[in-house]
Amino acid sequence: MTSTEQKRIVLTDPSEYRPEYRDKASYRDFNIHTCPARVIDTYKSMHTFQTVEYVRGKIEHYCKFNHAEMTMMEALNSLDAFLDESDPDVDIPNSLHGYQTAEAIRRKHPDKDWFHVVGLIHDAGKVMAHWGEPQWSTVGDTFPVGCLPDDRIVFGRESFKDNPDMKDEKFNTRLGMYEENCGLDKVLMSWGHDEYLYRVLTSDLNTCRLPEEGLYMIRYHSFYPWHTSGAYGYLCNNKDEEMKDWINEFNKFDLYTKSAVTPNVDELQAYYSALMEKYIPGKVKW
Repeated sequence: MTSTEQKRIVLTDPSEYRPEYRDKASYRDFNIHTCPARVIDTYKSMHTFQTVEYVRGKIEHYCKFNHAEMTMMEALNSLDAFLDESDPDVDIPNSLHGYQTAEAIRRKHPDKDWFHVVGLIHDAGKVMAHWGEPQWSTVGDTFPVGCLPDDRIVFGRESFKDNPDMKDEKFNTRLGMYEENCGLDKVLMSWGHDEYLYRVLTSDLNTCRLPEEGLYMIRYHSFYPWHTSGAYGYLCNNKDEEMKDWINEFNKFDLYTKSAVTPNVDELQAYYSALMEKYIPGKVKW
């Protein structure tokens, strides 16, 4: 086995290589009594301030795509010092987590190079932090705004008690402002890195050749109440349910590769830079 293979061997399915990975049950421990204060504070602010009006304002603000021009690799590398305060499982920079995820996908799905790209860039929307966006509006699990929060959201429905929309009868019912099975593309999600990166990639100002499955993964990978806990099925259409399998496949690599063991990024630059030119070439407007 070469030295390169030795470095990558831990970046595979956690069920195959232990003890480099913790037990699966130990991930996403959001026990209010044991969770780090930074996590609790981030979600408290998120669930208080993410309203319909707030999200619409952020879409208007960010979807002018006039904050920066940089390649996707530059955006990723800019997160070398960014730590996600909402995640109890991560204490390494987000850029390294991207490589962990991508290399795990690459080992399991060597023939799907677009999937490797998704793994690498899925958190790149967190570049909003460079422009002063608070973490509660950048990171964390996502959820629909404009309807009653499901109790399966992190810290439960009670954590929304100070959210102004919960006092508005247009928004505080099961369906709120939506129709049954309207489809997730008709649902206004809480603002964060998922929605922002999705909108960057699908903007007419940028070139993106990722397939629809990859774009779904990017847009909804943090929508844990839906894809992992089974909530909000009444808002989904057949297309969403078909795509859920892809999101759950991605989630295995996003979640269970979180570890202090990191890949040798220098050895991977050439491979991923070439892929980026294939799928998201040139400068990107952010």
